[in-house]
Amino acid sequence: MTDSTIQDTPRRAAAARTQPTPPVPVTTADTGLTPGLISDLILKALYTLGSRTGDELRSFVRLPFAILDEQLVDLQARRLIEVREGGQSRVTYTFDLTGEGRTRARDSMEANGYVGPAPVPLSQYGRWVETQSVRGVHVTEETIRQGFSHLVFEDSFLDQLGPAINSGLSLFLYGHAGNGKTTIAEAISGMLGGHVYLPWALEVEGQIIVLYDPVYHNLATPGNTSADDPLAASPLFLEGQPHDDRYAVIRRPVVFVGGELTLELLELQYDPHTRVYQAPPHVKAGGGVFIIDDFGRQLVRPRDLLNRWMVPLEKRIDYLALRNGYKFPIPFDCLVIFSTNLNPLELVDEAFLRRIRYKIMVESPNRDQYEEIFRRCCEANGILFEPVRVNHVYKQFYERLRMAPRGCHPRDIVDTVCNIAKYEDTQPSLSIELLDRACRSYFLDVPGAGSVVGQYSLGDEE
Repeated sequence: MTDSTIQDTPRRAAAARTQPTPPVPVTTADTGLTPGLISDLILKALYTLGSRTGDELRSFVRLPFAILDEQLVDLQARRLIEVREGGQSRVTYTFDLTGEGRTRARDSMEANGYVGPAPVPLSQYGRWVETQSVRGVHVTEETIRQGFSHLVFEDSFLDQLGPAINSGLSLFLYGHAGNGKTTIAEAISGMLGGHVYLPWALEVEGQIIVLYDPVYHNLATPGNTSADDPLAASPLFLEGQPHDDRYAVIRRPVVFVGGELTLELLELQYDPHTRVYQAPPHVKAGGGVFIIDDFGRQLVRPRDLLNRWMVPLEKRIDYLALRNGYKFPIPFDCLVIFSTNLNPLELVDEAFLRRIRYKIMVESPNRDQYEEIFRRCCEANGILFEPVRVNHVYKQFYERLRMAPRGCHPRDIVDTVCNIAKYEDTQPSLSIELLDRACRSYFLDVPGAGSVVGQYSLGDEE
């Protein structure tokens, strides 16, 4: 049951929490990277960007200049780079490649085309995940009520969601289409609040795996927080708060996948042109929410997909493989939400359902809920709400066509009323004429059609 005309749910948390930060590396050993990998990053940066000052290199590679300068001195001694312009200190010097350095940089690009922030070794990342795990998120009754205030649900339903969110494990939302399962998943992700430190990239056996993805990851900055957002009071925004710059500071991620999901997408994606790997979506969701929408409608069979996740869901560890066959464990730290309008018993077996800790049915709205959703939709569109019109819709359409109301119907009907009024250049209203025209174009005018299309047996709703 949703009032999805109100779109922007503020990200909330129970309270601002003190959160540790990844420590700034002081020495090359602290980075966990080899001097050769850092040198290659410098050479590739200069090859791609052209001459740069020491400070510009520091900002690009995201390592302290003292660590970079050790390699800059070595590269100068080997005549691979040179100083084009001096300054008051080495951080202001302008560095560029020599002819030999350009050849070496091309060779490095051929072996590995990654150019960007220095990666974080997998071992360091694994330790850091534990400090910011989604299992540390704490929501209360107040958090839930506030986070779902733009939706219309019974308190008893919300009280089922709270423990599921606090578990940080997995949640299975099922029920008839149009009752807001996807919107619920979005609202859950919105109320988690806070931020996580995400490596721009990982290093595994000398290979680079890009983790940061602007499609899913929103950088957390003081400019995109409101005064009542707990993030604004977090250590991130305290003046002078340092952290390892190889980590991007992002809001807790929310990653959606739907019908396009295949088993291949759950593995590392190798780009043969750049010779760099992209992390799979569930790894990009680390510390946040991973939503499998329309579960059961993927190209891959549900049982094959769930078998792939048997171990990750239970052990919170996944196993990925490089092209050379090297297999390694990686944290599986996200709240996994399955959402489906298909019959769960036809999708998965009992063994797998046991591994999904929380299973919650999203039911169709009762009459009072339906009326409240309708009222909110009218209010959002500047239309005078008349409760008697709900009686008309129930009698002329739901009862006559023998179909059950859904949470999305009020929004869609009101939107259709507005579209008709816009076409006729008139003010939208809940007049009988406009309402009937909207409903006739929205519902299949075939008795029983609305109660059989895309549904399954969860009881008689006619």
